[in-house]
Amino acid sequence: MFLKLHGPRLALAAAALLVMLAHATGVLPLGWVSRLDHLIYDTRLRATLPGSLDERIVIVDIDEKSLAEVGRWPWGRQHMAALVRELFERQQVRLVGFDIVFAEPDRSSGLQQLEQLARRELKDQPQFLAKLQELRGPLDHDARFADALRGRPVVLGYYFNAEGSAGRHGSLPAPVMDRSDLAGRPVRFTRWEGYGANLPELAAAAPVAGFFNSLPDGDGVVRSAPLLAEHEGRYYESLPLAMFRRLLGHTEVAPGFPPERWLPRSYQGLESLELRRPGGRLAIPVDARVGALVPYRGPGGPAGGSFRYVSASELLQGKLAPGELRERIVLVGTTAPGMYDLRTTPVGEVYPGVEAHANLLSGLLDGRLPVRPDYALGYEVLMLLLAGVGLALWLPRLRPAAAAAAVLAVVAALVGLNFWLYAGQRLVMPLASLLWLATLLFVIHLLCAYCLEGRPRRALERVYGRHLSPDQLDELVASTPSQAPALAARQPVSVLFCDLRNFSQLSAPLEAEQVRELMQMFLTRMTEVVAQHRGTLDKYIGDGLMAFWGAPLPAPDYAERAVAAARDMVLALAPLNQALRARGLPDVGFGIGLNTGMACVGDLGSEQRPSYTVLGDTVQVASRLEALTRSYGVDVLVGEGTREAAPHLAWQEVDRVRIKGKERLLTLYTPLAASPEHDKALASELAAWHMALKAYRAQDWDQADVQLLNLQRLNPGRQLYSLFAYRVSHLRKQPPPAGWDGAFSVDSK
Repeated sequence: MFLKLHGPRLALAAAALLVMLAHATGVLPLGWVSRLDHLIYDTRLRATLPGSLDERIVIVDIDEKSLAEVGRWPWGRQHMAALVRELFERQQVRLVGFDIVFAEPDRSSGLQQLEQLARRELKDQPQFLAKLQELRGPLDHDARFADALRGRPVVLGYYFNAEGSAGRHGSLPAPVMDRSDLAGRPVRFTRWEGYGANLPELAAAAPVAGFFNSLPDGDGVVRSAPLLAEHEGRYYESLPLAMFRRLLGHTEVAPGFPPERWLPRSYQGLESLELRRPGGRLAIPVDARVGALVPYRGPGGPAGGSFRYVSASELLQGKLAPGELRERIVLVGTTAPGMYDLRTTPVGEVYPGVEAHANLLSGLLDGRLPVRPDYALGYEVLMLLLAGVGLALWLPRLRPAAAAAAVLAVVAALVGLNFWLYAGQRLVMPLASLLWLATLLFVIHLLCAYCLEGRPRRALERVYGRHLSPDQLDELVASTPSQAPALAARQPVSVLFCDLRNFSQLSAPLEAEQVRELMQMFLTRMTEVVAQHRGTLDKYIGDGLMAFWGAPLPAPDYAERAVAAARDMVLALAPLNQALRARGLPDVGFGIGLNTGMACVGDLGSEQRPSYTVLGDTVQVASRLEALTRSYGVDVLVGEGTREAAPHLAWQEVDRVRIKGKERLLTLYTPLAASPEHDKALASELAAWHMALKAYRAQDWDQADVQLLNLQRLNPGRQLYSLFAYRVSHLRKQPPPAGWDGAFSVDSK
């Protein structure tokens, strides 16, 4: 019945899905889809730029000022030798990389002409020959440059080209991998036929080198760069990768293949490049072309604020103080327009090529390279099938408004997943084809609903509209009854209460607008943390909030997510207070109560105002625990149900209490930031605390006093130990009744 009623709509939806699948697989590339993907990536990149200075990397710029003061390019190699000596001897830099190739001999000194005279016209002039021998060293600028490079941490640059054997100049460095390392897998490396490399004399003095080619997309924008490239069956590293490996020390480059349990051996891509060294390995994720997206930091150039630029002429003239660049990583390049090293990037239409390498090196150092993985094709096809089939079958059952909401929800989910993969995993996945598919399916739904199905629906409405609810009418049109969702259910959840401390006194001297700003900043940050850990924000309660885990999205580790959220909320407090102080607002503090158990979850509001919430004893106890954090001086207090549901976390037992109105005892815990197994001081403190608790509950006041005294010496600022020391002193004077179980009675919130 469904197929008969909605056959034309499903046929059009299938056609739209096939077109998008053809684009994704490369059978029918669609420029307008690719352009949207580029636009999405560029917009997201610009929106998430760090905008901060990376002080580790300095760019020595052969700028227009340097060309005006030293002379037009190419400079004599004596200037490059002086620059290298200035960087290493006077500035004491850590590493120098050249975004320049030295492919031609330096003939600026006239040495070649003098040697020609010595071989011909003046070969019989002993004085001339002797003087030439004396001058040969100072006039051999290439040798002087090679001497300056020799034995120093320098990475030279070179380039590949597609000119074949006719375009091969200079001496290539040693490859970092051979075809045999790939175990027969046909990996899609960027392949080049020719190259322009450095003079053999310079390559011998500085044997480490990296190519500086980029990979412009179809629109000419440089978004990515290869990390390895193939030439005659051997694989060579890029300039940023070569510099990164030089910084790491002795490392070998090996292909990182995905586990064969997930992908067949015929899979052509690499998952990563592995840098192996004694004691460990580092995996760098790569894309289908064994490259990575450039993690641009800012708009580029000396005024961009991402890297410090130093004019080469200032270094040659000794204008920088000695050691001003100590331990910096230096890239030598140019921003002069006449030297043709300016590129179009997502963050600037005229962007220095040397800064693109600096960004890639910075990303390697931070381990934050975004990558469009080789399996992005499989991801795109899978998401197209899921979204396309799901919407094609779902939309016909919905009215236009509900269909719009459904499409928006699917789009939001796709965008959210895409952004999460980018922000959390640094994976850049295709999105444009999914957005276009959702849009096309919605348009098809509206057209079919109006043109094909609108008339029978309107006829039905005229007959049944006054007698049936809109939902019933939808069921009648679709001829398939819908399933009503459960209104409420009992299930295990973890409930969190977070409440500001002393808010009444804190807010009393503030203006109303300041109170609003303070609460907005606090609740916004805490809500972000809850969302990051996939929690459900129940409500804001005065100066606090309530959240829970386990519903409506089931998760086996819901308790661990709740504890992780509580700890991250505590970690977020310091930067939050810093932001508050910057706006002239007071610091805040809060307590968090967390409890796990069965509760009633569902729409528990009124007919006028629905409210998806959670009710029950578990909720009440969580609220009580939040209040108790003040007494014990801990940021987070959880019940034993949470500890049992998250046994792998590190915990410290706090107390055993009897809450008013509850029969059984409740053991309280607080999560630890570190594991006692790896922190000897913490393990010693916990052992002393357990002995103190044991003595306290056994009414061995002397032993408890000794342990608590030791604990106060170990951690003098801990309110928990002071509280128990006070209790011991009080119980000495007023002993507990017979049969006392060591529990503290909590009479009120």
